[in-house]
Amino acid sequence: MPKSAKAPSRVPGAIGARRKRVAASASGFHDPAYEVTISSLWEAAPPYRAAPTTGSAHWARDAALRRSLAFADVFAIYMALILALILVSSGSVHLRPTDALLAPFIVAAAKAIGLYDRDQHILRKTTIDEVPSLVYLSVLYSLTVWLAEALLFHGFLDRPQVFALTLLSFVFLTLGRWLARAVTGALRPPERCVVVGSGVDTARIAAKLEGSPGVNADIVARLSLYPDEPGRTARFSPGGPLGGVGELAHLIADHQVERVIIAPDGHDQDEIIHGIRLIKALGVKVSVLPRLLEVVGSSSTFEDVDGLTLLGVRQHGASRSSEALKRLMDLVGAVIVVVLFAPLMLLLAVAIKLDSRGPVLFRQRRIGRKGEGFWMFKFRSMVKNAEETKMELSARNEAEGGLFKIAEDPRITHVGRLLRRTSLDELPQLLNVLVGHMSLVGPRPLVQDEDALIEGWQRRRLAVKPGMTGMWQIYGSSRIPMDEMVKIDYLYGANWSLWLDLKVLLRTVPYVLRRRGL
Repeated sequence: MPKSAKAPSRVPGAIGARRKRVAASASGFHDPAYEVTISSLWEAAPPYRAAPTTGSAHWARDAALRRSLAFADVFAIYMALILALILVSSGSVHLRPTDALLAPFIVAAAKAIGLYDRDQHILRKTTIDEVPSLVYLSVLYSLTVWLAEALLFHGFLDRPQVFALTLLSFVFLTLGRWLARAVTGALRPPERCVVVGSGVDTARIAAKLEGSPGVNADIVARLSLYPDEPGRTARFSPGGPLGGVGELAHLIADHQVERVIIAPDGHDQDEIIHGIRLIKALGVKVSVLPRLLEVVGSSSTFEDVDGLTLLGVRQHGASRSSEALKRLMDLVGAVIVVVLFAPLMLLLAVAIKLDSRGPVLFRQRRIGRKGEGFWMFKFRSMVKNAEETKMELSARNEAEGGLFKIAEDPRITHVGRLLRRTSLDELPQLLNVLVGHMSLVGPRPLVQDEDALIEGWQRRRLAVKPGMTGMWQIYGSSRIPMDEMVKIDYLYGANWSLWLDLKVLLRTVPYVLRRRGL
């Protein structure tokens, strides 16, 4: 039985910190010499009080997800092995009982790569971000099977079987992990979160999490770093209005909070650090919104110089070799899509011509790389004089920050409504990609009036070519305001990689299928 302990008193004073002795953990262990420094801004709840209710909730959630991922991995590699032997059979390879050793091997290999530990630290648990690691795991698995074939099989594998095993392993590992996360996420309740920061930051974070389809989180409260800040809100506040950050530890213990999201926004660093240490000591996950990454991006490199951690900020945009590789991917991708969709594009052209008067293609002046203008092509989805009547509809504009968007635009034709719902009106932009004015992935191409609103560092978004799709598309297209869109475009240039482009293209497919472009 754990020994009872008296809860620590509240920390007096406005600034400064003093040392408080805290009682033992959930196991009852007590070390009088153990001390935790707590800032005056934060008030402590005893760790022994929080651990049984708070820690166990997310530990059970994380353990269930890890087990489901491990089961999916084991099932995937055996299915890949059996299908590789069946589909590419030489007739001389048969399994042995020693193949049971592959199960612990794949789990250990995935654990060593970090494929079971990443989910517990993030809110959006996606499989697509793991694809590079899954490729590595598939190659490692196939190579190991090939080298140990004398132990695993009666007979020997040939090269086509090894190649098939690699490809099938990657496919089944990816699909299995996606299914495991989908099922586990559907069965488990939302992750209970508290957002801490200024009123503007907490509202922004809460809106993002609640509106993201890939996040299973419930914002149970929003707390201010500034106790006197007006407009502080919470979705529930049992026992009266919630206090400032000083009440966070008690809120965690009382309401089984699993994660705390902190937006420091220039607040005193020592107090924030002390607060993070306290939250982690309570067995709760912590996520921090670092404002620095809005400038340097998430692809920066960390290095350790004799215990001093430095952040290497990469150059904005792509190098010449990277630009050449990106251009090659654009040409190959555009040619493939044009060839595959050529019959459909011909049918759409006929339908547009029969539906309303006017040209098949609509062209509009857009601003491209380095501020150079170009004519962007789309299938015409509006009546012929749509641009002339735009000013008459300005009062109905639903977009923010200089963009123009109307949900039920009366200028859209019958065929145009179908084109927009399916995003097929953008297929002619492949011509812009082939010519070199656009890329498959890049910042949103703006018209001249919209581009004129962008000033200062935000114009660095023009360091790369505009794209048919991009981060702005998968994050909500015209529903995000202009100032946030240019930040997204800037960070795209700061984080660019070939894998980022591939990931955006893959995420564009479900975006179109969900018909979120309306």
